[in-house]
Amino acid sequence: MAAYATNSPAPVNRGNWFTRAIDWMDGNGPGAWIALMVAGFIFAGPLGLALLAFILVTGRFGRRWRKGGNQMTRSHGCGFGGRMHVSRTTGNAAFDAYKTDTLERLEREQSEFEEFLRRLRESRDKAEFDQYMEDRAKAAAQSDSDDDSAKA
Repeated sequence: MAAYATNSPAPVNRGNWFTRAIDWMDGNGPGAWIALMVAGFIFAGPLGLALLAFILVTGRFGRRWRKGGNQMTRSHGCGFGGRMHVSRTTGNAAFDAYKTDTLERLEREQSEFEEFLRRLRESRDKAEFDQYMEDRAKAAAQSDSDDDSAKA
């Protein structure tokens, strides 16, 4: 018998070193990809270009961080672009379901609030336009009465 035998299962092989490295980079976010690309340009220009091409072809900054599953909408008008990355699943199914429901509810409330603001702006614009038209009509009526009194 082996002196170091344990009852623990063997470690799970999650692919080759390349896929593990990509998963690790994805887990650290877009900043890690940018840092690696800049380092590639500094140390070897073609390597930086290859990394840039890889990022663009695989859509590392497009689909994954803007249209992926674990994201929520955010629009503050500060030029952020609309979405931000939310953490991955915790492994607790009940909490993940609660988090998903809460995020969906918040997105729905945000869209309802944005619709309310749109209607509010439209009504304010309509009220301002109506006031402008009334002022214009009063000015036209007053200039007509001034013309009539000048002719008399």
